[in-house]
Amino acid sequence: MHRMIVPTFTLRHLGDHCLSLDFGDTILAETGLICLAVAEKIRHACLPGVTDVVPSYTSVAVHYHAEPLTGLPNFQTLSEELTALIKSGLAPATHAQRTIDIPVCYGGEHGPDLSDVAKITGLTEQQVVQMHSAPGSMVFMLGFAPGHPYIGIHDPLFALPRRDVPRTVVPAGSVAIANRQSTIYPTRLPGGWHILGATPLKLFDLARPQPTLLLPGDQIRFVPISPEEFDQLAAKQNQVSP
Repeated sequence: MHRMIVPTFTLRHLGDHCLSLDFGDTILAETGLICLAVAEKIRHACLPGVTDVVPSYTSVAVHYHAEPLTGLPNFQTLSEELTALIKSGLAPATHAQRTIDIPVCYGGEHGPDLSDVAKITGLTEQQVVQMHSAPGSMVFMLGFAPGHPYIGIHDPLFALPRRDVPRTVVPAGSVAIANRQSTIYPTRLPGGWHILGATPLKLFDLARPQPTLLLPGDQIRFVPISPEEFDQLAAKQNQVSP
């Protein structure tokens, strides 16, 4: 039988229809998993008035519709309900069962910043690829755009600030890094992260039953591929089923 855990947290306002449960201020896989477990427990509780539950790196945002005259919650009553729910205990946070391989063509036309990242970190381009594709990466959250994942947390050598001048357009599928994290652009978007490569996989597709390829808690394996393999996989992705 699993021992239940009770994480330490604080509560704060996020406007008049949202509150935040904060579990620290350091990005760690363990904290991210606690946030996912808390979010799941809140969803299953189906608390009246709660309209959305959004986990992130170190916190869980709980959106609610407050109408005191109809018995729907305010900040105080919802805070009390959430505190009781969490203090009743969580199952130990464990890594999600899903492991997703993300093929990446590093460098060249697909990774225009690979050489710069190598120079900044003092590594060779091959060492950057080896370290970036090492096991242990997790999707912490989705945000900024539909299907847009934030993945981490990488070696301290990759604690890179964002580019001084962001790009106005980053191609869909670009795999980029900054602040010890990776992201994959699901569509053409502006962005200031350092682009190491690209994947031919579609991160977001409304034609799929589950439009987003990745979900919070997924374990990620970046798999280096050649430009030829990239083109072959891209062609398969673009094929239309009869």
